[in-house]
Amino acid sequence: QVQLVESGGGLVQPGGSLRLSCAASGIIRSIGAMGWYRQAPGKERELVAHIGSDLSTNYADSVKGRFTISRDNAQKMAYLRMNSLKSEDTAVYYCNAYVLSLSGTYREVWGQGTLVTVSS
Repeated sequence: QVQLVESGGGLVQPGGSLRLSCAASGIIRSIGAMGWYRQAPGKERELVAHIGSDLSTNYADSVKGRFTISRDNAQKMAYLRMNSLKSEDTAVYYCNAYVLSLSGTYREVWGQGTLVTVSS
């Protein structure tokens, strides 16, 4: 059973910073693309940042220049560094990954989410 577990969420003041972590566990041959998504109350889930297996990245316009996605393939980890946080960044943040299983097929996996609240 492959699992993604996020951590690092919490309450932060506007202008502050947080770093989210995503740890993959289970029987994994390799991990393809990874991403961070978020869902604010009453809104649909949206892509925040994406990183390919080749370390190429792309970001939602709303977070460009403030957020940085990275990954450590050896540790099966992904990170999201969030700077200059705004109240509109408040949401549950989810980690997503395409995981190659021993059977040779890729499967999309989601974490359970971690809450980020930006408030004074």
